Amino acid sequence: MSDPSSTEGRLPWDGQPYSIKRHGVTITNCDREPVHTPGCIQGHGVLLVLRPADRIIVQASENTETLLGAAPDELLGGGVAAAIGVEAEDRLRGFLASEPTDRNPLRVMTLPASRERPPLELTAHTIDGVVILELEPSAPREEGEPDYYALVRTTTARLRATRTLAELCDVICRDVRALTGLDRVMVYKFHHDDHGEVVAEDKRAELPAWKGLHYPSDDIPRPARRIFERIWVRPVLDVSAPLAEIRPLLDPETGAPLDLTHCALRGASIMYTEYLRNMRVTASLTMSLREEGRLWGLIACHHYEHAARVPYALRAACEIVAQVASLQLQWVAERDRMARRMQMEIKHNELVGRAAAAGDPTALLRDAPALLEGLGAGGAALCHGGRWWTVGNTPTATELDELADWLRTRTQWRAPVRPIYVTDSLAREYPAGAAFADRASGVLALPLSHAQQSMMVWFRPETIHTVDWGGNPHDKPTVVGPHGPRLTPRASFELFRESVHQRSLPWQPVEVEAAARLRVLVMELVVGHDELRMFSHATQHDLREPVRSIRSYAHQLLEEAAVLDDEHRRRLDALVRLTRRMDSLLDSLLTLSRMARVSLRIEDVSLDEVLAEAVEMVDPGRFDGEVELVVPRPLGSARCDRGRVRDVLVGLMSNALTYNREARKRVELGVIAPGEDHPRPGCPEGSAGHAIYYVRDNGIGIAPEHHERVFGMFRRLHGREEYGGGAGAGLTVIARIVARHGGRIWLDSAPGRGTTVYFTLPVEEGGT
Repeated sequence: MSDPSSTEGRLPWDGQPYSIKRHGVTITNCDREPVHTPGCIQGHGVLLVLRPADRIIVQASENTETLLGAAPDELLGGGVAAAIGVEAEDRLRGFLASEPTDRNPLRVMTLPASRERPPLELTAHTIDGVVILELEPSAPREEGEPDYYALVRTTTARLRATRTLAELCDVICRDVRALTGLDRVMVYKFHHDDHGEVVAEDKRAELPAWKGLHYPSDDIPRPARRIFERIWVRPVLDVSAPLAEIRPLLDPETGAPLDLTHCALRGASIMYTEYLRNMRVTASLTMSLREEGRLWGLIACHHYEHAARVPYALRAACEIVAQVASLQLQWVAERDRMARRMQMEIKHNELVGRAAAAGDPTALLRDAPALLEGLGAGGAALCHGGRWWTVGNTPTATELDELADWLRTRTQWRAPVRPIYVTDSLAREYPAGAAFADRASGVLALPLSHAQQSMMVWFRPETIHTVDWGGNPHDKPTVVGPHGPRLTPRASFELFRESVHQRSLPWQPVEVEAAARLRVLVMELVVGHDELRMFSHATQHDLREPVRSIRSYAHQLLEEAAVLDDEHRRRLDALVRLTRRMDSLLDSLLTLSRMARVSLRIEDVSLDEVLAEAVEMVDPGRFDGEVELVVPRPLGSARCDRGRVRDVLVGLMSNALTYNREARKRVELGVIAPGEDHPRPGCPEGSAGHAIYYVRDNGIGIAPEHHERVFGMFRRLHGREEYGGGAGAGLTVIARIVARHGGRIWLDSAPGRGTTVYFTLPVEEGGT
């Protein structure tokens, strides 16, 4: 419900506070409506805003007289006792002092009925320095009132027993409808382009089925989606009921509009209520479904006969159901991703092992099923050695050359962390792609070496498919109002069938992650490979593959939590830790063995290119917290072994980020030129005359008495399970590489002030 032609210009309410009642019919773009500060509430309840220090009423809804027996002007500036009574105020004061009310509405009490009012449910929360009270009529308890606790317990057990997404969504719809008594309950999933699809529903038998229908992203504008990332339950009890405006609209002390994000009474946009009325809906209840904090979809409930009754107890029950459903959604999704990840990792490890044994990266393409089926691709192409190697259905060599030239201009291609280009509609961004959309509408491409311009590309063919929309998604009706044309919601929800061309099935995140991991494995084969390195890589694969298979199987067993008791879970956790440590140990031993066998390939190397490759391999984004990488100036060139120096930078950066507890991790990589006026703490004799490279961090630091010890084999300064439980051989490998270049390595560090590791690469003075 957004008109892209109206995204600029003045808003009709510019210069004055927004109110749905005053400005709701002037909307030309739903993405600009301040739905969190609507200035109005649903008229069945009353809202009061208090100053926390003395509980003076500073704002009130205009309808207070209907429920509290006093007009807003009589209440504003006075104590809240005038509205709710002295006893209730005392209880409220204690409640606010003891309960976690920040952006968290909680029930305080039921105010007893009086001559002026019915019994009222009182909830309270705090936000932006004020207390918000919501008061709603409390319906008298009837015989046969639902036992929400028992219902929620039953629903929670059913949700936790589900093993697939389809099963989970069906249970959500069936049990939420039983819990709420509403006429239709749907699970509405957001797709990668934000449009929605009804993936499950439970409804009255005579209502038309909506499962499988799609709805454009504008039907749920961005501001509404942002609110659903913060709240769990959103009731609209009567879409046709009048709204009540807040008086005054702005906080008299701060001049700010009132944030009603967390209020059950928050007024609904006129666009939304018109949209519901066009669907013949009389009331709605909406709940969030989240996966790892991201809005995955909604539980959308519709009623058709009359206003709905959704008391606080029912809202609280629905909130618990939404939270448990979100946790189960995350578990089911992660379980599916884990199984898919394991399958792809096994296939990719086998591919790389065979390529290493053959001594030829192009051997990757000899096993088409393993390379293509794992990622669901129809074709793949490897650019290596100045030519293309292909398998499956791909563009022609000329088309590939032109596509590669275009890819190298993309911002994603030069990203310092995980450079990757992904699309399910290449022709939309690269018009020349329309010529081969039948073979390559979907593209997943990764650089393997910027210096050698090597790359790996997977293709997915065009999938001409039909999308069933709930109404024409391109229909943006307008009406003429007092401020000119304004948008109105679609009035028709008749089935609209649309054919989609030049698009493939979308790439899933787990597939993109698998391709990125495969890239790291392949880079070692592509960037400066030789026969001995290939032999070492093959040997490493043969030793590590059984260990990784054991760990993957243990992970799979851990996912089946329902069949494990605590003792078996403890043993499997230990098995996973042991295989992880064995993997690390094998990696260190094989690296040291390789260092002893392989001659250095000394050549003029751009260290800035090597650094870019090292950053990609470290992948700073996988570490907790924010990571800042600083390179004060170019590192320049050096005569060295490109691959081995990359190993040094990868190891030092990984240590800098691993042994770091800071929320903002900072790593600086720099060079001190010979003769430059610059501190060189601890510099060994004779090293000051060479370029000194360093990696500095703000991590935990190392005590001076351990400065030499850390370079010894298997010398850990921490417990086996701390900081990832490494084998304690990383710095030994790094020191050996530096020594083979004729260089020196040392560090400057103290606990709590980070570590700086310095090294030189004067290979011309004795490196071999």
